[in-house]
Amino acid sequence: MEEIQKIDSESMYTTYDEWPKIAEESYNKNISKVEIKDIDHIVFAGMGGSGTIGDIFSSILSKRQTHTTVVKGYHLPKTVNDRTLVVCTSISGNTDETLSILNESKTSNGKFIAFSSGNMMEEFCKKNTINHYKIEKIHSPRASFLGFLYSTLNVLEEIIPINKSEIKESIDFLNQTKNKINSKNLNMKNEALNLAEWIDKIPIIYYPWGLQSAAIRFKNSMQENAKKHVLFEDIIEASHNGIVSWEIPSMVQPILMQGKDDHYKTRERWKIIKEFFLEKEIDYKEIISVDGNILSKLVCLIYTLDMTSIYNAIMRKVDPSPVHSIDFIKNRL
Repeated sequence: MEEIQKIDSESMYTTYDEWPKIAEESYNKNISKVEIKDIDHIVFAGMGGSGTIGDIFSSILSKRQTHTTVVKGYHLPKTVNDRTLVVCTSISGNTDETLSILNESKTSNGKFIAFSSGNMMEEFCKKNTINHYKIEKIHSPRASFLGFLYSTLNVLEEIIPINKSEIKESIDFLNQTKNKINSKNLNMKNEALNLAEWIDKIPIIYYPWGLQSAAIRFKNSMQENAKKHVLFEDIIEASHNGIVSWEIPSMVQPILMQGKDDHYKTRERWKIIKEFFLEKEIDYKEIISVDGNILSKLVCLIYTLDMTSIYNAIMRKVDPSPVHSIDFIKNRL
């Protein structure tokens, strides 16, 4: 703990220790709901952690009738029409790409709403009569992730087909996860700590399609917090190409991220991949989701892996909070 407090200059870890509480308070907060009828297409626009929010909603909606598009860039797809809801999220409120998407509201037939902590996005929405939801930024955009995710679930309650019981379940699972991985539990039973200690080269996280958002988030968090390169790849796609790269010695470390109820063909693939790694004497780690709905699976995997990124940063004596490279780019846009 002394090492964490010494290296984590802005005490990021304390925000993560409160993630389940932040999620619960954000979902239960009294916020006006979006009541837009006849929507058959939702576009989620955002970058970084804000983009991961869209990835999670895409997973939730993947087996529903509502088409979902996640935009991480400057332009809306041509498929946007008057039955499209465009959800723009910028935790900072100043994300250049997301502001560009929001600006397309002037010429688009789509219906727009926005989430941010204020700043340029809030100003734009006021000037252009767009519904804006101001959500508190806690510590940093990436540490604010769950607050924004559960606030969005709150606001879109009438549109997103996920039951309140499923959301409550996800918060219960977050609390259970917290008890295992938080900074007051620095022992060998802490899965995030153990994984962080094992990662000393370049990790590659393999995932099934439904858990893609957790893999993307892990890449982002390791890059921002631990300042470390990370790879990620769909396990089924990797079986057709990426697996070949393991035929010679590598500085890459494989992590197999599995769902408790993966499709039977995916489970078959995991078994084969593990057999291959054992035959090649390739050391790997596994991380397995909780046994709950898709939201529960994703948020708990993200929670564990985000804590992994913080612990890994501390072990390498890297301050997880500053992101000077991002500041360098933003200051020149």
